[in-house]
Amino acid sequence: MEMIDPFVFRLSIFVLAILVGYFVVWGVTPALHTPLMAVTNAISSVIVVGALVAVAVPVVGDASWISKGLGFFALIMASVNIFGGFLVTARMLAMYKKKAK
Repeated sequence: MEMIDPFVFRLSIFVLAILVGYFVVWGVTPALHTPLMAVTNAISSVIVVGALVAVAVPVVGDASWISKGLGFFALIMASVNIFGGFLVTARMLAMYKKKAK
């Protein structure tokens, strides 16, 4: 019996996760958008903690600069995601406020 290459196996899982994520996000009704953004911000905050740990790893080997670089990139991307999520959430909540006459 022939084994599947681990790279191909992980790549297929990654592609399936992208497709499922795309259809799940575009299937959300506008009423559920604000709670979904709150959960996304919570997940991104966990990513920020993990990225800070990756950036703070002391230099041990030749490949540690890769983990520091990827950790810094993850930190920047998660921070942008959190900031954008708060902006979108604030805008969505402003839509429900009553306008003064």
